[in-house]
Amino acid sequence: MKTLVINCGSSSLKYQLIDMNTENSLVQGLVERIGIEGSILTQKVEGKDKYVIEVNMHNHKDAIKLVLEALVNKEHGVIKSMEEISAVGHRVVHGGEKYSHSVIIDEEVIESIRDCISLAPLHNPPNIIGIEACKELMPNTPMVAVFDTAFHQTMPKEAYICPLPYELYENYGIRKYGFHGTSHMYVSQKVAKVMGKDIKDLKIVTCHLGNGCSLAAVKGGKSIDTSMGFTPLAGVMMGTRAGSIDPSVISFLVEEQGYTMSDIDELLNKKSGILGISGVSSDFRDVLSESEKGNERAKLALDIFHYKVRAQIAAYAGIMGGVDVIVFTAGIGENSIVTRKESLRGLEFLGFRIDDEKNDVRGKIQEISTEDSKVKVYLIPTNEELMIARDTVKLVKNN
Repeated sequence: MKTLVINCGSSSLKYQLIDMNTENSLVQGLVERIGIEGSILTQKVEGKDKYVIEVNMHNHKDAIKLVLEALVNKEHGVIKSMEEISAVGHRVVHGGEKYSHSVIIDEEVIESIRDCISLAPLHNPPNIIGIEACKELMPNTPMVAVFDTAFHQTMPKEAYICPLPYELYENYGIRKYGFHGTSHMYVSQKVAKVMGKDIKDLKIVTCHLGNGCSLAAVKGGKSIDTSMGFTPLAGVMMGTRAGSIDPSVISFLVEEQGYTMSDIDELLNKKSGILGISGVSSDFRDVLSESEKGNERAKLALDIFHYKVRAQIAAYAGIMGGVDVIVFTAGIGENSIVTRKESLRGLEFLGFRIDDEKNDVRGKIQEISTEDSKVKVYLIPTNEELMIARDTVKLVKNN
């Protein structure tokens, strides 16, 4: 059973075709600059040269049409016809409170995703466009929506209700939702399997550290808290996002410095975090390089980031009444030896020691704590696409 996984951004589209009989990825692709001059599709198939198409794509329908053509391309593709695709799984960022699990897409589901646009204005619209484009081009292929927010719908009220007048929650849905749920679910399940443990017996802190960062407290296989909030802006400091700050900073900048709300949105989402502190880049590799050269602001940016992650890990160990395993994943978590070590510095009292030799690794499953550590620390590469494909196959088979 071959499953196509689609992840639409505002001007980009990532895709994978996965053979679910073996769970092997047959092809991985990225479409960039949709609706912008210089649109480009890059497709990778193991054992074949990289396939690149540069042609203007006016919208996501154009992009998806090109993706489907690339998949069946005689020289660079991996299937003979579209009939080989049994189902399509779509990543959807926000499902609100309505969806605590993945669902087969129908018109009601599309309308519900549309209703959540105000909660995720940058993400849900392209998600809908991608779904509608696929439905038009593949009308007889079943499709599934997999929500970033779904995994966190198990949080108790004390974790997700904001300390604002309760009517704001009742009337407008203002609460913590959390994001990166598919990644947190995947790595928590994977680490339990690697350890040979029943996930129901484990207290896990998952650290999804990329350009966007979030941590989750996963107890017994369920998310009981996570660091992102009403939007993906809250929580720990990120590449360009500030994370959680005193909201009075906003009113000060608006009232005293003449900032508009548009200025504030750009400041907090695109000009803050690692980029804002370092003045160098939002790319951790660049900032680490500058730090090693003696750039004090670059060093400070990394120190703040590691401090924020460290504090969140400790907080989640506290609310779960302990921790059995800490997991690092995503671009930075999987590849930054320094970040893993520094984010844990000072937390050894929890019951672990880092093995520097084991920690000298990138992008593969590895325990990085010493054998005698009571609390285990792991690097687990995330695979959101596989998680989406698994949910898609399960729903389609049971429908």
